[in-house]
Amino acid sequence: MSVETIRHWRIGDVEVARIVEVDAHEDNISMLLKDETADYVRQHPWLLPHFATPAGLMKVSFQCFALRSRGQNVMIDTCIGADRQREYEVFCNLRTSFLEDLAAAGFPAAGINAVLCTHLHFDHVGWNTRLVEGRWVPTFPQARYLFGKQEYEHWRHLRGTGGYHNIEHLHDAVDPVVAAGLVDYVTTDHRLTDEVSLFPTPGHTPGHVSVLIRSRGQEAVITGDLMHHPIQLIDPLRHGNFDMDKEQGARTRQAFVERFANSPALVIGSHFPDPTAGWIVGEGGSWKLRVR
Repeated sequence: MSVETIRHWRIGDVEVARIVEVDAHEDNISMLLKDETADYVRQHPWLLPHFATPAGLMKVSFQCFALRSRGQNVMIDTCIGADRQREYEVFCNLRTSFLEDLAAAGFPAAGINAVLCTHLHFDHVGWNTRLVEGRWVPTFPQARYLFGKQEYEHWRHLRGTGGYHNIEHLHDAVDPVVAAGLVDYVTTDHRLTDEVSLFPTPGHTPGHVSVLIRSRGQEAVITGDLMHHPIQLIDPLRHGNFDMDKEQGARTRQAFVERFANSPALVIGSHFPDPTAGWIVGEGGSWKLRVR
């Protein structure tokens, strides 16, 4: 993308920056919610203009975050990555200014201490590596890569059993950092610093985590993929197409909304397009995202 898409937040002493790789991609809502139509999107005008088009298409971004806490510079996910072949054309052979944008945001790759992957889907691990002279090498060789123990074991199981999910991205984005000895396998309540911790939000994947930031009385959460679009706040128990365990994913969303609704916690959506962050508030017996 470009430096124009970078956004910064400050939560107490913690600095957070957003780095966008695919900005505000438009697609039918049926991609996310089975059998749903544009009419459903248009019934909720609060989604415009940030999260939907007047025609009822949803907008989603593919992005990641970098944060600074207690002198540690941490990547939260690493987007899609360059030079990849993926299931959908929009993600294939990307050529972006990702590393330049990361530096422009104040987080040059050489200064990253840790890389935390909320889960191991292809669009959250891509820049774990880069292609150099025909080899996939770690993009952040000085960092520790933090993979959830349960999450990693699940993907190993899928590979070993010829499982139901596309796993080709493991070869270019996960295996090289494992082979380099850069991975630490962490629990779902791992603490990055005393200001930044993980908490389990399973369903999208078995070991999925979200990131909780608490500093100087302020609070924020980076969602990961427990939800992909603010429209899921309207009925959190509705199944999402992308969740591996749809029942668990629905329960996780409901619990998340109940925890953070009508609170000062800033919710930073991992796939929410600009402005990306807001507050969950009650709306006629349901919820919505307030961005101002």
